Amino acid sequence: MEATLVLVTGASSGIGEATARRYGASGARVLLLARNAERLDDVADAIRKEGGAASPYPVDLADSGAIEEVSARIASEVGTPDILINNAGAGRWLPLIETTAEEALAMIEVPYLAAFTLTRAFLPEMLARRSGAIACITSPASYVAWPNAAAYIAARAALRGFTEALRADVKGSGLTVTLVVLGVVDSPYWEHNPGSREHVPAASATLAPTLSTAEAAETIFAGIASRKQTVVKPAFLRALFLLNAVAPRLVARELRRAAKQQS
Repeated sequence: MEATLVLVTGASSGIGEATARRYGASGARVLLLARNAERLDDVADAIRKEGGAASPYPVDLADSGAIEEVSARIASEVGTPDILINNAGAGRWLPLIETTAEEALAMIEVPYLAAFTLTRAFLPEMLARRSGAIACITSPASYVAWPNAAAYIAARAALRGFTEALRADVKGSGLTVTLVVLGVVDSPYWEHNPGSREHVPAASATLAPTLSTAEAAETIFAGIASRKQTVVKPAFLRALFLLNAVAPRLVARELRRAAKQQS
């Protein structure tokens, strides 16, 4: 029996690396996508040393043409993934007036347009064989808004909208589409996006404890395996999203207050 083929974007560090290693440990063959070729090689080596199988595919996920090229290469060399995990994402949490138009565009390019282009490349074959799982990893910003992160929040809302619309598109096809919503994760993201941690609402650390990358990876792995539509971790966030649906002004006021406490 052939190993499950799993593609993970943003696999060079953080949540993506941990997720790739989790799948490698499960016996899957993991395809690693990210821009940093050296880091991808390191992750692939680590997976192999742990007894898994991994293949690095360096690519700039902000470049739609490059995504199409690497997708064609993957399809030719190893086939269409059984599981596609759109994890790559970047972007600083900054006030609107401190965010350049170029930064805002970059946040739309990755994660949203990267997920769109990569999914579009592999979807026809997934539909033809009537099997496969697609997951998109996002943050609570997909559901609620707080001050000083306008471009970031807009990009994550786009990714949520894409995921839910995709699920509607493929309903009844045999495919599953999972939205994974993770709270604050202790990962290199904060180092790569300076100024962001300072704009995390102050109450977050108390009410929604920080996750490790291993916890985030296990959440993704278990959610996809269970064919869930939506996975939220920590569980407190579910209550926050529900409260926001019924009392949005209250939630907005409290998030503004928490943001002021942080600043």
